[in-house]
Amino acid sequence: MPLALLALAVAAFGIGTTEFVMMGLLPDVANDLGTSVPTAGYLVSAYALGVVIGAPLLTALGSRVPRKRWLVVLMAVFTVGNLASALAPTFGLLIAGRLLAGLPHGAFFGVGAVVAARLVREGRQARAVATMFLGLTIANIVGVPAATLLGQHLGWRATFLVVAVIGLVAMASLARLIPPLPADRNTGLGGELRALGDRQVLLGLLTTVFGFAGVFAVYSYLASMMTEVTGFAAGSVPLVLALFGIGMTLGALAAGPLTDRALRPTLYSSLGALALVLVVFHFTAPVKWAALVTVVLIGAIGFLTTTPLQMLVMNKAQQAPTLAAASNQSAFNLANAGGAWIGGLVLSAGWGWTSPTLAGAVLAAAGLVVALLAGFLDRGAPDPARIVARGGETAPEPAAAAATATDAVGR
Repeated sequence: MPLALLALAVAAFGIGTTEFVMMGLLPDVANDLGTSVPTAGYLVSAYALGVVIGAPLLTALGSRVPRKRWLVVLMAVFTVGNLASALAPTFGLLIAGRLLAGLPHGAFFGVGAVVAARLVREGRQARAVATMFLGLTIANIVGVPAATLLGQHLGWRATFLVVAVIGLVAMASLARLIPPLPADRNTGLGGELRALGDRQVLLGLLTTVFGFAGVFAVYSYLASMMTEVTGFAAGSVPLVLALFGIGMTLGALAAGPLTDRALRPTLYSSLGALALVLVVFHFTAPVKWAALVTVVLIGAIGFLTTTPLQMLVMNKAQQAPTLAAASNQSAFNLANAGGAWIGGLVLSAGWGWTSPTLAGAVLAAAGLVVALLAGFLDRGAPDPARIVARGGETAPEPAAAAATATDAVGR
């Protein structure tokens, strides 16, 4: 495994930590800044809004910048955003800091996914992308609980200071380990936008919105389900969330090899399995051991969908994959917001604490339908250009891709 992938994973770890840690710090932030917990919840929305806005905007701005340089710049923005959050004297300035920290999220994973795929030989590209995303899943097991504990004992500002330090370490790692990959010579913003308009890319993004919304319809209310239905004490919820993170990591480890072997079958089977396991959770939630096993399965199967979705839009965007990959991160965040909203709707309707599991199953099934439709429309189409080591070039033979990737890593 190229060490450059480790640098990408370190950056993903920092991003994942700052994205999810706010959920555990909301009471502390609200108390310190003199606001209510529901109002403090806008800090979560501010970060997600930053992701949705920043993914296309910063990807467009960096379309002609060498990949390595742009990755370092994006991490610099991320670091400044977290430092600003740590030092924010008012709630309004903290909102601004969270928005700034979220801006580079989608663009970083978009550019990072393309770079990761170009660092390895043909046939191992999905594994490379999945390795980068491992940093995001490990953040849910280690980074978020540790950062939450730190914030509870030393104050929430200490959490964002530590994340800013992680950002600095990531910047140094990227500068040292990423090889000098140039920007695509044959594409600019116009080329990226044309690729984003491809029917298969749009259907891939729509699959992400529906399919992953099923995960967040449940995850957003998992803590309440565990205390109200399963009967766990509130102090046990961090353990349950860590188990979900372990499931995510297992899914990420499996996603790379499976996607490299068979992209669309992996996507179809993972979405179908996700719909099924969400239905099962509706019935296992009252039983402690069964609920815990199902939580791990939801995390694993849910994250198993991410790599094939990312690779699908990158491959279908052909010569301009970066904006498509970044836009897929916006789609994940729309799924986050939409899933939480729909889960809240069924709860508000009085259908019970486990009703989001069934709503999530319907969303995952809808994602599967969109994916199947895309596959049907794509039958007989020529294979898309593969993502190889040098921007804007394709390799007619796997051996050529391997050679150029090796050359890029060596420079």
